Amino acid sequence: MNFLADKRKRKIFIITASVVLALAIIVGACAIYLGDYYRADDEAIGAFLPQGATWKEESGGTIVFEPEGATKALIFYPGGKVEYTAYIPLMQECAEEGILCVLLEMPFNLAVLDINAADGIQEKYPEIEEWYIGGHSLGGSMAASYISDHAEDYEGLILLGSYSTADLSDTDLKVLSVFGSEDKVMKCEKYDKYKSNLPNDFTELIIDGGCHAFFGMYGAQDGDGIPTITNVEQIRITAENILKVMK
Repeated sequence: MNFLADKRKRKIFIITASVVLALAIIVGACAIYLGDYYRADDEAIGAFLPQGATWKEESGGTIVFEPEGATKALIFYPGGKVEYTAYIPLMQECAEEGILCVLLEMPFNLAVLDINAADGIQEKYPEIEEWYIGGHSLGGSMAASYISDHAEDYEGLILLGSYSTADLSDTDLKVLSVFGSEDKVMKCEKYDKYKSNLPNDFTELIIDGGCHAFFGMYGAQDGDGIPTITNVEQIRITAENILKVMK
């Protein structure tokens, strides 16, 4: 009897130990995956920004660029596994032309973990007349998913190296889709597949010589193409075309 009881205890112990070990491996793998992300290139960002550039940092990590007298605004979702501060240069470029920009920090740098991050932002700025939302790569896709349920609250959508899996074809949204000719990260077959989800009059811009990573400043991205223009040039071209769509 004692032998059977001991055998049962050993079996339970082995099963429990196996489960604990499996969970530890999963947790460890997740920690490694989530901790491996692209850091903002602070040196490059510092060199890019004009002297005296300022912004407001709110609770939760949100960064707001608030030019005086702004009537149009852009909420921005960062790319997957990219430190959100890498997009400060792009937001600054837009803000210098009078656009209020709200740059959101995402949990573990993944917008898919907080698709509704834009909730409540519009109420904070009642003076804004036109709202746009957008993002880079995964962030753009999540912004598109968000706006599919809030199209009546927005004027348009900005997709950078991204596409919309949500059907927006029947909306009146202004949509700008931008990607670089040397982008090897965005899956072109999916981009082409989901084009029909955008309104017929959407604007597409292919930046000659641009790559996937150069919408932000975080260095080279694994698997990306070799750009033939500078990071600064791509950001400025992108900002110029965002402003065109907003006018």
